[in-house]
Amino acid sequence: MTALEAAKPKNTSGFTRDGRLFVLELSGDRIHSMNPDGSDRRTIVSNCRLPDGIVADVAAGHIYWTNMGIPNLNDGSIERADLDGGNRRVIIPQGVTHTPKQLHLDKGSGKLYWSDREGMRVMRANLDGSQVETLVETGRGDRDARDQTKWCVGITVDPKSGKIYWTQKGPDNGELGRILRASIEIPKGETATNRSDIEVLFDHLPEPIDLELDLANRILYWTDRGDPPRGNTVNRVPIDTKAEPEILATHLMEGIGIALDVPGNRMFVTDFAGSVYSADLQGKNERNFLYAQGNLTGIAYAEI
Repeated sequence: MTALEAAKPKNTSGFTRDGRLFVLELSGDRIHSMNPDGSDRRTIVSNCRLPDGIVADVAAGHIYWTNMGIPNLNDGSIERADLDGGNRRVIIPQGVTHTPKQLHLDKGSGKLYWSDREGMRVMRANLDGSQVETLVETGRGDRDARDQTKWCVGITVDPKSGKIYWTQKGPDNGELGRILRASIEIPKGETATNRSDIEVLFDHLPEPIDLELDLANRILYWTDRGDPPRGNTVNRVPIDTKAEPEILATHLMEGIGIALDVPGNRMFVTDFAGSVYSADLQGKNERNFLYAQGNLTGIAYAEI
């Protein structure tokens, strides 16, 4: 039995759970809410500024999302709204983060984590936008920002082990993408630019984008939008043992967002061609239930 087979979720209840998907449409600068089969779709937020990452905080009744803005203007931001799109407000204003990408909510610590692409940083803040911190900085200035191997894109957090995971995607289809890991807290006496605890988990990936972590079963999932055979895929690997990544899904059209419903044994994936897919966590029973919906980026699943 492989490490991944041993770590398969014990709950195989299939696709019977209730919940909502929140999907970002980059090309329309909109946020959609829908049932997990794509029905009852509603546009709940309009006039975003190139939205990329989204999370839902059901207990507080909020969604949070990143706006990349125009990369050469350094005008990215993070906003919050109610689950129905009401009471919208900016919590991380323009000028604080450059090009925020995937977003992660750690409810236990009351923190939002995100990767900042052209800012070349991994960052976090309180849920109200206060106490902004840079945890990792891979470069600084316009010259470094032209080096796409320094671009931070995906982000997830393992609070149990006190670790952050992020992707540095590299150039398009460049086979220089990496997935990295470090402690959440910067080692004493070090800084975001010189911390010594950064570990490269995988390198020479086509173009890794978003990350999700199944904390119950200790498995890391990610999308890769590079070229086949390893790109345009969904992948996973156990994080506590040495193993080779397993490709779960192929033939995406530039895969971007991924969201997990671990108790329901399912995942949801978006791609840049406008499709939303569902499958079980082993990659079986794949279904493309929406397509040609514009350029889709982030996706979040929540039990409402």
